Amino acid sequence: MNRELKRVSIVVFLMFMALFSSATIIQVFQADNLSSDARNQRTLYDSYKVERGPILVGGAPVAESLPSNDNYRFQRVYSNGPVYAPITGFFPVNGEPTGLEGALNSYLSGTANSQFLDSLERLFTGQERKGASVSATIDPVAQQAAWDALGDYTGSVVVTEPKTGRVLAMVSKPSFDPNVLAVHDSELVDQSYEALLADPGDPLINRAIGGDMNPPGSVFKLVVVAAALESGKYTPDSEFPNPLTLQLPGTDTVIRNSGGDDCGGAPTVTIATALRLSCNVPMAELGIELGDTAIREQAEKFGFNHEFDIPLAVEASTYPRGLDDAETAMTAYGQFDVRATPLQMAMVSAAIANGGIVMNPNMVDAITAPNLSPLQTFKPSEFQRAISPETAATMSQMMVNGVENGAASNARIDGVSVAGKTGTAENGGDLPYTLWFTGFAPANDPQYAITVLIEDGGGLGQTGYGNLLAAPVAQQVLEAVLNK
Repeated sequence: MNRELKRVSIVVFLMFMALFSSATIIQVFQADNLSSDARNQRTLYDSYKVERGPILVGGAPVAESLPSNDNYRFQRVYSNGPVYAPITGFFPVNGEPTGLEGALNSYLSGTANSQFLDSLERLFTGQERKGASVSATIDPVAQQAAWDALGDYTGSVVVTEPKTGRVLAMVSKPSFDPNVLAVHDSELVDQSYEALLADPGDPLINRAIGGDMNPPGSVFKLVVVAAALESGKYTPDSEFPNPLTLQLPGTDTVIRNSGGDDCGGAPTVTIATALRLSCNVPMAELGIELGDTAIREQAEKFGFNHEFDIPLAVEASTYPRGLDDAETAMTAYGQFDVRATPLQMAMVSAAIANGGIVMNPNMVDAITAPNLSPLQTFKPSEFQRAISPETAATMSQMMVNGVENGAASNARIDGVSVAGKTGTAENGGDLPYTLWFTGFAPANDPQYAITVLIEDGGGLGQTGYGNLLAAPVAQQVLEAVLNK
């Protein structure tokens, strides 16, 4: 080989290696970046060539793809958008999908591994690829009732099925209309999204399963009483001193019962009365005797300090470690660093209703291919046993007493036995209280577990309380689902 030919060969080889390296970098290392780049219109249009599968509630679509007359071919449309936004999320022309749209994106877009054969069949038969449909567990009656009952309050309502863990309603307010984030104008989507981010009400946050979680207040007393009864050292008739105030050990902090009274007027008070009247002082005394480890271990049996996938990602409700007696006393009535989601508190009530067994929460019944063949079905599964059947029965009756003649009286329903517990949680200083209700009905044959969260004191600052505002919301929702 002469010198000139050798030089040409080297140049050609180097050019080939440069081309090969560039192609490798683009096709392998930069593929994801290029695919997600908003300027890549071809990839963007390609993602809309597939008819995305619907999200179904009660057999009717609450999210579906309809033909459009632009380059995207299909427009994502949300029926009753704000009501179902915490469930469906949204599918934007630029950015990441959220809610079920994001959690089950591969199925809805027809790209899941289990849809490979269906895609091949459609390729050979000349049919266009379609996404799978997702059937949610949501009951449209329960969802609408929860939306209506929560009204203009900032907060959340969660309804579950105690025996299965199926989520029947999940409302979070303020909400948003996902349709404005699904239009085919990326600039308009960006403007709408930025406006929602700037909204002080944080409408994009699903308060039912995460966000800036609230202290549970007195609804957490259910966990503490469960720990006491499960220890074998206490019964509902176990008594504690009943002072007007209690100075926390090693501190200058003095705690009182709600309203400033003692708990029932006697020198001593039972655990049953303390729970029925929702008294802080005897519950703090019980918490100190139990210790933080026993309370934390019981909380974790109910699901605290554990993340769940429903398939939406549920943030872990928290009970802290390494507490002193004063801190433990405050956690015993749901304060200090205890934080909970409405879904978690619904799981506590549901476990009591279900004989002590915590079911894994779930929001999807089935995923079905376009040819109606099942791709995935979801069966009830146990998280774990939190309390014994005997403790569950005892606590169920104590919760019924709390509704019939206690601090949760505004949840009463004529002709129906309701079990419930209210909560009014402090947030420090002059900040408005957080209001709660959790319970289930009918108490003798539980069909529905419910938790109501109302933030910002329901507009009443520090004068609102759980039985005044949260319990009536629960009553309205339970009446609607029991009468459907």
